[in-house]
Amino acid sequence: MNSKDYFNFKNILITLIIAFLVIFNVFPMCYLIFRAFSGADGQFSFEAFKRIYTYILNWSALKNTLITAGAAMILGVLIAFPLAWLVGRTDLYFKKFFRTLFVMTYMVPPYVGAMAWLRLLNPRVGTLNIFIKNLFGLSENPFNIYTIGGLIWVLTTFYYPYAFITISRAMEKMNPSLEEASKISGASPLKTILTVTFPVMLPSIVAAGLLVFISAASCYVIPSIIGAPGQIDTVTTRIIDYVHVGSPEGLSDATALAVSLMCIAVIVLYISDFICGSKQYITVSGKSTRPNIVELGKWRVPLTILVFAFALIAVIIPFAAVAMTSFAKNLGKPLTAANFTLRYWNILFTRKGILDTIKNSLIAASSAATIGIVISCVMAWLLTRTQAKGRKIPDFLITLGSGTPSVVIALALIMTMSGRFGINIYNTLTIMIIAYMIKYLLMGMRTVVSAMNQIHPSLEEAALISGAEWQRSFKDVTLPLIAPSVVAGWFLIFMPSFYELTMSTLLYSTDTKTIGYELFTYQTYHSQQTAAAIATGILLMVVIVNYILNKLTKGEFSI
Repeated sequence: MNSKDYFNFKNILITLIIAFLVIFNVFPMCYLIFRAFSGADGQFSFEAFKRIYTYILNWSALKNTLITAGAAMILGVLIAFPLAWLVGRTDLYFKKFFRTLFVMTYMVPPYVGAMAWLRLLNPRVGTLNIFIKNLFGLSENPFNIYTIGGLIWVLTTFYYPYAFITISRAMEKMNPSLEEASKISGASPLKTILTVTFPVMLPSIVAAGLLVFISAASCYVIPSIIGAPGQIDTVTTRIIDYVHVGSPEGLSDATALAVSLMCIAVIVLYISDFICGSKQYITVSGKSTRPNIVELGKWRVPLTILVFAFALIAVIIPFAAVAMTSFAKNLGKPLTAANFTLRYWNILFTRKGILDTIKNSLIAASSAATIGIVISCVMAWLLTRTQAKGRKIPDFLITLGSGTPSVVIALALIMTMSGRFGINIYNTLTIMIIAYMIKYLLMGMRTVVSAMNQIHPSLEEAALISGAEWQRSFKDVTLPLIAPSVVAGWFLIFMPSFYELTMSTLLYSTDTKTIGYELFTYQTYHSQQTAAAIATGILLMVVIVNYILNKLTKGEFSI
């Protein structure tokens, strides 16, 4: 391929990706904004914004969103940074086990977390509440999950893994010579963390915190389950309420609130890009490097116990509560031999409606992940190995789509992909696949881009000097080095797509129901035990797939 063809090839790739994003991301969002600023007569107007913000409830929802997302961001980073350091940079016992547990909540539906903590901390019949009350002889149950504090706790326990993943991957790739220099100078491990590790990691920490903030602010499921009984509204729950009104005015109000939430997301994304955009570190060159392992000494056992205690409270007990619920005949009684049944697991494997939703979810999630990781690899190559004009445009659009709340994406696609503008994919799996890609493509792309940035260009240059074409260089040199990250990126798109609920609730049809929607339906309207069986089945699938991928990538796969 000569230089002219090479140049054209790059531009064709960029054009195709931009075209896809413009049609299914930019145009729907622009139309949503247009509708938000259109009055009843179709003219430009602030009528919808004036109307929604005359209601104290909407101001309260905005305040609650900022408080809960902000608190989850701060707590998430405070939890994630020390955990990432202990798991990735020390001789802590059972590090692989802890790492698996800490990313587990990323790979299961947030709705499962809400189910678990409702079961544990219900103010009247919560299992953990009753246990603590009896243990300490209290006059009443100590915790009430239906409070803003309860909402913050559940959001934190489900979104701190976003920060943990981001920080731990960056920390494990950090140049060890920086910390070695500090150690040689006589600095203690704590001083090295404060004066070397933390400053170098600061861009990743900021990016991780802002990612948690956007995720928590965009969440609908947890606020709807935990907040609703306590009359704690957030912007996402108010948007859904307006959509369910079904009137033109209700839809107009929903779009206005959606634009407000988009503005918050865009501001946060801009801050993240401004702070972290230029911070890249090359950590893989012609020779391999390994991060320093800090010996904890006398603190090894106490810190292991402390980390296990956190894992027990935040992960093991909640998931165990969900699993036990799936085997209980009567939810009001302890799980004993007399109260044990496999009936709800039989339903999971025999009921056609559930099996159909599993098939739909597998097809949609696999399609989104496969197409998404191909785009991710192309974007990684364009961003890190070329100077093609316009290559940052799709990167910006992908980032913007990821930061857009799920409910906003679904609403925008409904308004534009129902035949009004020549494309009618509403009530099909196609619209779900597109929605999943818009929302989750960034995680896959960032994983592959990060891996490409860590590979020194000299490795590919050596292949080119030896006479290999750029395609051969990419296939034989670059691709094997980034293969574990490609697998991880595929998985990071697949899992949230598989269990996605918010967009699926708005986009599904009779024939395209997904397992996330089915779980929600059973929990809310039919059988909590069947919902628990579905949730436990998803968790088991995550563990099995994670194990298989680790074997296929010889232990290099990690999220």
